[in-house]
Amino acid sequence: MVNVMIIDDSDAIRMVLKDILVIGKHKLVAELPSGIDALDAYKKSNPDIVLLDMAMPKKDGLAVLKEIIAHNSKAKVIMISASDNQETVKDCINAGASAYILKPFNFQEVLNVISRVA
Repeated sequence: MVNVMIIDDSDAIRMVLKDILVIGKHKLVAELPSGIDALDAYKKSNPDIVLLDMAMPKKDGLAVLKEIIAHNSKAKVIMISASDNQETVKDCINAGASAYILKPFNFQEVLNVISRVA
């Protein structure tokens, strides 16, 4: 079982990710609709893995990723995005992302990436 934190501004995506976690017998330890309080929530919940949306209002996923990695350089963050822009993917990996999943994704793909990263 992996302790997972979800940060995504889409209610629908958060619901789907929670369903995936249940199927994979993983535990949701924190869920946020924005990146604003992400670092505080990360510190409190101490997740094994963060599922982090790239495109969010006010604070995007790359900024949140950088904050989390600055706090814990060994953090495991899986970026989720509808964009396959290679510069964006490269920026995320260079900033410390463990993996990058493209939307739309399927349940098994997400579970495979969580298992690989964990």
